Amino acid sequence: MNQPEPRVAESSRKMSRRDFFSTTTIALTGAVISGCTTTTKTGTTEPIIDIHQHVHYSGRPDEVLLTHQHLMGVTMSILLPAGKPVDRASTHGGESNGLAAKCTGNEACYQFAQAHPKIFRFGANEVPDLAGATTEIEKYLKLGAVLIAESKFNVECDSPEMQRIYELAEAYHVPVLMHWQYQMYNHGFERFHRMLEKYPRANFLGHAQTWWANVDKNHVDQSVLYPKGPITPGGLTERYLTDYPNMFGDLSAGSGLNALTRDPSFTAGFFERHQDKLLYGSDCSDHEGQGEKCQGGGKRLQPFVASPQARRSNASYFTGMQRNCYVSNSSDQRLRAASSA
Repeated sequence: MNQPEPRVAESSRKMSRRDFFSTTTIALTGAVISGCTTTTKTGTTEPIIDIHQHVHYSGRPDEVLLTHQHLMGVTMSILLPAGKPVDRASTHGGESNGLAAKCTGNEACYQFAQAHPKIFRFGANEVPDLAGATTEIEKYLKLGAVLIAESKFNVECDSPEMQRIYELAEAYHVPVLMHWQYQMYNHGFERFHRMLEKYPRANFLGHAQTWWANVDKNHVDQSVLYPKGPITPGGLTERYLTDYPNMFGDLSAGSGLNALTRDPSFTAGFFERHQDKLLYGSDCSDHEGQGEKCQGGGKRLQPFVASPQARRSNASYFTGMQRNCYVSNSSDQRLRAASSA
């Protein structure tokens, strides 16, 4: 990929997790060491928020999702809906409906979260080039959606329809979680810095194969979605995380796991450099919720966060701390984090 030189907007500054939480309506916490539970030095259990799960994921029954998240030790899960099922280019003629994984849409996620309000929150989504897409998204933002996600469509990342979504994100102070996959979803990763500069008050979460492959400065063949072997720091993904205060990373799925396990010498430093920018998500569709079949668990990452240096960094816990997170019952108020220094 021909990587341009991203330019940091003059108004940009180093953004802490607290800044992220206070300028978005989503507050995320968690820890993933030796499975999805952790205990502080005082013996108290820290809450774990999984920012990336789906309803009816690959046909998984609702009751199995409940058990899955419980077994992982997750205390709060964010449900990411699909857009409407339609036959058009932006959904690859319908092949990518349901996020290409049989996931259900806004209403199903909303109703599931309403049925389990202590342990689930929900996002809002729509096929971006449908008429009324932003109206549909805004409807669920007003009902309490905490982010716009998962944006996984066959569109240009800087298209007019996507920019309308970024404008909505700025207006509602919610992040946009984007699935980056070469020649499939959200085209134009190499020029996304222009959107980061144009919409500095919108926060973005990078996710999936192209996002994670490009932690490597030497990643050239973008058709290779799960590269192996040593990583040279300074890839485009790292530059986005470093240079833009409104760019964050979603650690979920096999793509995130691959990036964190392919080169142990890279991983500890990556956590140290970007500890305030990395958020834990699982995005796993298994039924087990534990063991080797569950890629969302933390046991496979334990070797890379077990050192004293890694434990001292918040990166070993993958996400920042939340305080006093609540959802108002009012239809026009969203998830808020009342966070103090």
